[in-house]
Amino acid sequence: MSRQISSLLAIAAVCVTLAPAPAFAQDPKKEPVDCSQVKCLALTFDDGPGQYAGTLLDTLKKYDAKATFFLEGQYVKSRPKFVKRMAAEGHELGNHSYKHPDFTKSSEATIKDEIQKTQDAVKAAAGVEPKLLRPPYGMTDVRVSEIAEQFGMPQILWTAGSKDWSLKNVDAIQKQTLAVAKPNGIILMHDWVKQTVDGMPALIKTLQNKGYHLVTVSDVIKGESLEPGDAFPLPEGWEQ
Repeated sequence: MSRQISSLLAIAAVCVTLAPAPAFAQDPKKEPVDCSQVKCLALTFDDGPGQYAGTLLDTLKKYDAKATFFLEGQYVKSRPKFVKRMAAEGHELGNHSYKHPDFTKSSEATIKDEIQKTQDAVKAAAGVEPKLLRPPYGMTDVRVSEIAEQFGMPQILWTAGSKDWSLKNVDAIQKQTLAVAKPNGIILMHDWVKQTVDGMPALIKTLQNKGYHLVTVSDVIKGESLEPGDAFPLPEGWEQ
């Protein structure tokens, strides 16, 4: 049992929304980034692959940036070519459920089915299985952690959000993201938000000019020694 879960058994439930296993594919020609020595930032995209994922992947490739995609199984099934390309181009694939229910309000059987169906869909599309779980809405508790542990997956939340899903404005999304960017940060974004994808070239150039290496979540958390079921960053109210 993970150290976090064992220390939390006395807590009935902790559910918060915050405003994760090596990467699946790395360019063998490039030296891995050491985020203990350079400024790293992980851009993460939830709920996809969205309809603009192809354009986003073009941008990431152009600027030699990596990202982590927390995928919904239902969209993996309908857009498998995007998922295959994500893995082939060195991005990390994470599990974000099949249809995005609140796990803290779902039955154990539903949670397991949501996770497994997405694992299967990603494996069918890209030949790899996600090693990281991001529970829908960032909502988790002891029971969800125990199920994540059974799947051998840490839970990845985020250090800050771009608020793109509500802002829906290129300049505002860029301003918010730059305001919350910090070394070894994990930023929540969405590839179904057109304004996010439209503004990504300028945002990536600005971040790189500020010295950031845009990497996968696994690059950022490499020194955290996370165990299956652990949540990172820790939700408010959880004990170390």
